[in-house]
Amino acid sequence: MNTPISFLDSYKKTINSYDEVINKSGEVKPYWATIFAALEAVGMEELGVRNKEIINKLKENGVTYNVYDSENELVRPWKLDPIPFVIHQSEWAAIEKGLIQRANLLDLIYKDIYGEQLLIKNNIIPAELVFNNSGFLRPCFDIQQKEFHQLSLLACDIARGPDGKMWLLDNRVQSPSGSGYALENRIVMANVFPQLNKNIHRGKLGPYFSELQKTVGKLGTNVENPNVVFLSPGAGNETYFEHVYLSSYLGFKLVEGSDLLVREGFVWLKTIDQLERVDVIIKRIDDQWCDPLELNKNSLLGIPGLLQVMRLGNVAVINPPGISVLENHGLMAFIQNACKFLLKEPLIMNSTATWWCGQTKELTYVLNNLPKLIIKKTNRDLGFKSVYGRKLNKEQLKDLKATILSNPKEYVAQEEVSLSTTPSLIDGKILPRLAVIRAFLISDGSNYKVMKGGLTRSSVVEDKFQISNQFGGISKDTWVISDNLEELEEPQERQEDIIEIKKTNPISISTALTSRNAENLFWVGRLSERTLVLTSFLKIIFNRLNENVSSHGKKQPEFLVVLLKAVTHLTQTYPGFVGEDGEEDETVFEKPLAELIPLINDSKKEGSLTYNVQSLLYTINHISEKWNNDTKGIIYLIEESLVSLKASNEQNISQTTHGLDKLYIRLMAFYGNTYETLPRENGFYLFEAGKNIERFLSLVSVIQTLFCFKRSEEVEQLLLESVLENHNLLAQYRSNYKSQLNLVTVLNMLFLEKNSPYTLAYILDTLSYNISNLPKKSEFNQLSIAEKKVLEASTIIKLIDPEELEQADENNFRKTLDSTINTVSELVSSVTSSLSSLYFNHSVMQLSFLATDKDNSDEI
Repeated sequence: MNTPISFLDSYKKTINSYDEVINKSGEVKPYWATIFAALEAVGMEELGVRNKEIINKLKENGVTYNVYDSENELVRPWKLDPIPFVIHQSEWAAIEKGLIQRANLLDLIYKDIYGEQLLIKNNIIPAELVFNNSGFLRPCFDIQQKEFHQLSLLACDIARGPDGKMWLLDNRVQSPSGSGYALENRIVMANVFPQLNKNIHRGKLGPYFSELQKTVGKLGTNVENPNVVFLSPGAGNETYFEHVYLSSYLGFKLVEGSDLLVREGFVWLKTIDQLERVDVIIKRIDDQWCDPLELNKNSLLGIPGLLQVMRLGNVAVINPPGISVLENHGLMAFIQNACKFLLKEPLIMNSTATWWCGQTKELTYVLNNLPKLIIKKTNRDLGFKSVYGRKLNKEQLKDLKATILSNPKEYVAQEEVSLSTTPSLIDGKILPRLAVIRAFLISDGSNYKVMKGGLTRSSVVEDKFQISNQFGGISKDTWVISDNLEELEEPQERQEDIIEIKKTNPISISTALTSRNAENLFWVGRLSERTLVLTSFLKIIFNRLNENVSSHGKKQPEFLVVLLKAVTHLTQTYPGFVGEDGEEDETVFEKPLAELIPLINDSKKEGSLTYNVQSLLYTINHISEKWNNDTKGIIYLIEESLVSLKASNEQNISQTTHGLDKLYIRLMAFYGNTYETLPRENGFYLFEAGKNIERFLSLVSVIQTLFCFKRSEEVEQLLLESVLENHNLLAQYRSNYKSQLNLVTVLNMLFLEKNSPYTLAYILDTLSYNISNLPKKSEFNQLSIAEKKVLEASTIIKLIDPEELEQADENNFRKTLDSTINTVSELVSSVTSSLSSLYFNHSVMQLSFLATDKDNSDEI
């Protein structure tokens, strides 16, 4: 009997280059032997199960990476390999020294470029490489922040080069991303795969984030209690998940440019209460978009006047605008000489060999060696993707030469070096794949500290260096391990992976609600209720259709015709079942599914169910920081329902009705979880106000369509039952009245019952309460316009006489019921515009037209 081959032995047979598992002597590194032993104990089948658990956990937590240039998919789920990247502390210590030196060097280069410019004057760096680069922003020349380091945050991509040492491949300084993903990877791995942690001393990530909070506190212009905001381009940005995650984790308010304004030499946060002064901005937008007054005039992402406030020293920005000049690929060709000039020492960590084509000798070398090189542009923001010379044929190489010669100063070439591989789980096998580590550094004021870990990304495809998540790369938890736990700890450092903000923290954590978030919460309330009501109404219609199956070509029962018309009025998807100008098309009732199915699955049809779900999810995503993990799990389930409903068709009605049932339950769960977890503050009251406005308008819409014309007693009985069922009042009606359904008693309940959440009187009382708790913009004790509108509508409703509403004229038209509904609908509809003018005006002093932030610096 053959002995089964071990995971490690099997893996060693697949290695075809130098690999992280093997040392220079060709032996397996001890700590990798420990990892493989743990994997062996788990077994491949269970490893696959854990991998699926990781995938599901990341989806439930809403971990995504947005892709700009994807035609089929904008939001890409985050991918995490269950096998970590492991490196020993003894080697990491040397890496730290090289990274810290690089951080100090880049900080000095930045200060020199925007200061004395000695590097240019002494021909260390060519002037054209700086002044012609889009990252060099002349308006930033005279801006210096109070801390010694201008470069507070830095991310460096490193990988093991041909000499067995770590090489630095790239720097990320504009808005160094990835640390939040690294932390999420660590937390998910710890929860799903704790067996790997056994008997391993691993560096903690928490101290890095603790240091970040300290650094932010030092930078604050208001030293005692700085107000910190996290500036994001918005939900469409590639790494928006991380913006939400880190701002929430660190306790900083997530804002967009429209939330901030400059006034009297300071930056202010616009809230529905007042303006709040901002002391520190953690910037996650590209430099050129920061200030439309002095930089890109078309930007809607930045803050007009920001640079002037920085000059005055009244706000600190991490990292400051203008820092993107350091991301110039061409600087890599001169980094060694710059290090000797500024630090008087050689570079510790090698960089990839780089040739700037703006020099004659270097240009000749590049043109003669294109098949061995990678061609890049000095300006990242021009959207030029790296070109691998070895992948080009003769004609393509000829075209590339012509392109470079047309403007040589715009191009750099880098040596394509072979990098080490690391174990990855690929299609149920453990295989070697190329990997790159993104390391993170934070300034402590006098020096830099390196996160003990990082974000490793590996390629899915063998021998292909496509590790970016933009191209489907896989991330890994990154472990810095040691035989001795004390080697990993630093004096007085907190060693948790997860830190908590103490009450004594000097950083001001604002709980004020921005006007943008106020509007989004209001519309989450409206859209969730709108979607819920439509889902419920469609369920009733499909149930009635199934109960009243008619033969082909025959008319539907009258009550079903009325219900179908009601759904068109409810969704405003005219002509629908109403017809053009109110003229019915009898054929639409013969095959109602031809109209109903698109009303469910057509996401481009305004008013359809999938259109509403998409609108809801879009709005939810814009305030992701408001949702806890349980709510995010429910949101993920609603996203699943959206996919399912888009596949609805006439051939499988049972699947469609089942999908409606699931969506209804998930929407109820979302509302219930949100109701229970939102603090009873302004955001909650606006969320509830939106829900109550939508509930009121949908209810009166259905009542108006179903009962403004008198019908036979039998038909009205069925309609009354449907409307009570739709609003969860049927059981209560039977309990209260213990009589046959009739319009007077039903109207009495629908209009005047004070103890049911689905009656008009209750809805208006609740709406009035929620609006009354919002900040006053008028004299004390004076009702706002919105409150007056609700009070007027409430008075009309409470003074109605159900018997009078039931009366019909000679044309069977209930004029009083119709006019009453029209009046109160107009009043309640106007509440939205009143609230908008009071609380949602977040366009003050924004001066530009249109911009998008295709943020190259945020690429992971």
